[in-house]
Amino acid sequence: MEIFSSYNVIIGISLTIILSFIFNGVAKKTNVPAVLLLIILGVVLQYILKAFGADPNQFLSMLEVLGIVGLIMIVLEAALELELKSDKLMPILKSMAIALIGLVASAFIAAVILKALVKDMSMQSAWLYATPLSILSSAIIIPSVSGLVESKKEFHIYESTFSDILGIMLFYFLTGRLNPAEDSGVGGFFLNLILTIVISLVASYAIILIFQKIKSQVKLFLLIAVLLLLYALGKKMHLSSLIIILIFGLVIANMKLFFQGQLRQYLDLEKAKHIYHELHVITAETAFVVRTLFFVIFGITIVLSSLLSLKVTLISILILISIYAIRYGLLRLFMGKDIFPQLFIAPRGLITVLLFYAIPAEAIVEGFEPGILLFVIIGTSLVMTGGMIRDKKMNPQRIEEATEEEINIEETEYFINNTTDLSELDTPGSGGEHDAE
Repeated sequence: MEIFSSYNVIIGISLTIILSFIFNGVAKKTNVPAVLLLIILGVVLQYILKAFGADPNQFLSMLEVLGIVGLIMIVLEAALELELKSDKLMPILKSMAIALIGLVASAFIAAVILKALVKDMSMQSAWLYATPLSILSSAIIIPSVSGLVESKKEFHIYESTFSDILGIMLFYFLTGRLNPAEDSGVGGFFLNLILTIVISLVASYAIILIFQKIKSQVKLFLLIAVLLLLYALGKKMHLSSLIIILIFGLVIANMKLFFQGQLRQYLDLEKAKHIYHELHVITAETAFVVRTLFFVIFGITIVLSSLLSLKVTLISILILISIYAIRYGLLRLFMGKDIFPQLFIAPRGLITVLLFYAIPAEAIVEGFEPGILLFVIIGTSLVMTGGMIRDKKMNPQRIEEATEEEINIEETEYFINNTTDLSELDTPGSGGEHDAE
C-alpha cells in the first residue's frame, strides 16, 4: 500500500488538525504547551513512517514554506490584537526595550558559548547560530497566555511580537554582512528600515481603501494573497518584510487613529470594520492550521539521537541558564518584583527553526549539532509549562476573576454596540479592537 496516496494524506492531515484542536484543550487545562504535544506527535509519526519504509527527510522542503506563512499569520494575528492608545505607550515601550535588550544580550552570550565549545566556529558564524536561539516564539506564547490577567497578557503579546520582528531583522543584518559587496552597514540598515515603514504605511492605506470598495463576498483570501505577495516582494527587495505585515495589522486594528482629518472622509468605517472582523477570524484559523502542520513536520524531521550527546547537553544547559539569568535581570529592572510567571515564559519555536534552516551555506559549521536547537526548544517549553502550572496553583482566583472581567467587558461592549448609534462612540483616540466592534 502506498503510504502517501491521496486519501492517506487527507486522512493524516485531518487527524492531525483534530488532534491539534484536542491538544489546545489539554493545554488550557494543564498549561502544557500545545506545540510541545505537536512535536511529540511528529516524533511518533516519524517512527510510523520509518516502519512503512518512508523517508521523513522528504518533509524538510515543506518546513520553510509553512514556517514563512505561519510567521506572517502569527504576526498579523498579534497585530490585530494590539491597541495603540496613549495609556498603552509605556507598556509598549517597556515590552520593546525588554525584547530588544534580551535578544541582543542572549545572542551575545549564546555566541560566546558556541564559539568556545563548537569546533571551527568563528564569532561571525556563532552570532548567526545564536540569534535564532535568542528569539521568543509568539507562536507558542500568544496561545498560551490567554489565561493571564490582561496587563500580563498584553506584555507577552507585545514582547513576543517585537522579539520576532527584531530577531529576524538582526538575523538578516548578520547574513548581509557575510558578503562585503552587499553589506550596506548600519546606516544602510536603518535607511532600509525607514523605507520599509514608509512603504508599509502607503500599502496599508491603499489596501484598506481599495478593499472596502470590493463587493465580492470572497475577498479575504485575496487580501491574504496580497499580504503574502508584499512580504515576498519585500524579501526580494531586501526590505524588513515582517514590518509590512505588522503595520498593516496595526492600521486596520486602529483605524480611527490612522484615519484622521481629511483622510477620515475616505474611510467607510462600517465596511472596514467588517473586513477587520472577518480578517481576524480567518487569520486565527489559518495560523492555527499552519502552526499545527509546521510543528508536526518539525517533529517528523528531528533526530532524537542528537540529544544523547554530552556536548549538546552542556551547551544547551549553558544557553538556557543565560536566557533566564538575562531575563530575570531585565524583568526586575523594568517590571519590579511582579515578574512571575513572565520570567518563565520565554519559549523558542517556529522562528528559531525557520531561521536555523535559513543560515547561508558559507556560514554553516559542521561541528554544530542540531540537537542544541531541539534541546533549547524543548527546555524552554518545559520551563514555561512549569511556570504556568506554578502560577495557576498560586493564583487560581486571580485567573478566574480576570476571565470573568474579560467576559463582562465583551458583554458590555456588545450591548453598547447594538444599542448606540456609531457616531456617538466615535471619540478621538479610541482604537484597537474597540474600533472594530
